[in-house]
Amino acid sequence: MIYICIFLLGISFGSFLNVLIYRIPRQKKFSFNRSFCPHCEARIKSYDNIPLLSYLILRGKCRSCKKRISIRYPIVELLNGLAYVFFFWNYGINLHFFAFSFLSSILIAIFFIDLDFQIIPDLFTIPGMAIGLGISLVPGGIGIIESAIGLVVGGAVLYLIAELGDRLFKKESMGGGDIKMAAMLGAFLGWQKVVFIFFASAVIGLVISIILMFFSRELRAKRVIPFGPFLAIAAVVAIVYGDKIISYYLNTFLGV
Repeated sequence: MIYICIFLLGISFGSFLNVLIYRIPRQKKFSFNRSFCPHCEARIKSYDNIPLLSYLILRGKCRSCKKRISIRYPIVELLNGLAYVFFFWNYGINLHFFAFSFLSSILIAIFFIDLDFQIIPDLFTIPGMAIGLGISLVPGGIGIIESAIGLVVGGAVLYLIAELGDRLFKKESMGGGDIKMAAMLGAFLGWQKVVFIFFASAVIGLVISIILMFFSRELRAKRVIPFGPFLAIAAVVAIVYGDKIISYYLNTFLGV
């Protein structure tokens, strides 16, 4: 029953993430406003706004205008629910569960917003830095020094990479949102994992970009692919496998 409750909590927050993902980049108010159809803007009744279930019952269509609703909505809810269950399964109800569940929700929102609009809202990253630093002070956290160093390393390294890219390509190569996101990740995870995230996101980004540009003429023409989703994927890898990968590297190559 506890797993079911955690999953329901996750998909409920996932439903709210859908509101943020849709409204924040469009500069629409998201507090105290009822959900509405993105096509006809008809208000969605409470019984049609049940996470996952309503989408299945309505077969992915608006009850009012009958136009298809993006499958992204149940995907976001499902991803968030599974993330919460995963962290509960690994950590139980403790600091790590709350910290990683909160961070995973932010990463899901950033992933889809940056994918569509090439922006990473400060609404997520700046409070995220403060929350990451605050969590580090709680017993069981990584510690304020580790968190502060992670924040500085995350922001500074990506800033230097952005500056280098700007000079090489004679145009903006990386936005300020990516830099703030890296700083936030450093505050939550510490400097070692944020360094791992840099390398992992670069590899993931290179592989996925080559595949996408090979199959998409539009991407080849634009030659612009947002970096935030790759940082988000690498951050999830760091959360789940970061300690094992870092330990393996230190033992294998440095003998530590």
